[in-house]
Amino acid sequence: MRKNIYETNYERLATLNIFQEEQEIPAYRKSTATGYMDLSVERLPHMDSATGQQGIALSLAHYFEQNGDLCCDPDMVILIHPQLKMVEALTFQQANPPIYHEVYPAPHKFYKSLKQQLNSFLRQWLINLNNQGHGKQWTHNP
Repeated sequence: MRKNIYETNYERLATLNIFQEEQEIPAYRKSTATGYMDLSVERLPHMDSATGQQGIALSLAHYFEQNGDLCCDPDMVILIHPQLKMVEALTFQQANPPIYHEVYPAPHKFYKSLKQQLNSFLRQWLINLNNQGHGKQWTHNP
């Protein structure tokens, strides 16, 4: 049976060691890969029910410094549904040019086209992260 994008993105998260069912997710950690921007992963429990279904919300982000400020490029909030073995994109933002997209702007409302676009972007980003060697070396904040 062919898997949908939410299931394949879930498997890619597991391949990158971003999420493992048996492990507790730290509040913050960072993956480093030589020659590439670090990948920051932050636990966002306040967004666990953003879609109306309970899940595990995380932020995935690359940051660069510009004029002394940290800027995201990009930053996505995702919601993991472990019992379904699925993950979905909730938000996308980048600093330059400034862009912010939110799939679920209000309870029981979502933008179908944006949902498809962001989950497709997430699919490609997870492939790129794997190809860059992310997920092998993690550092945790105390």
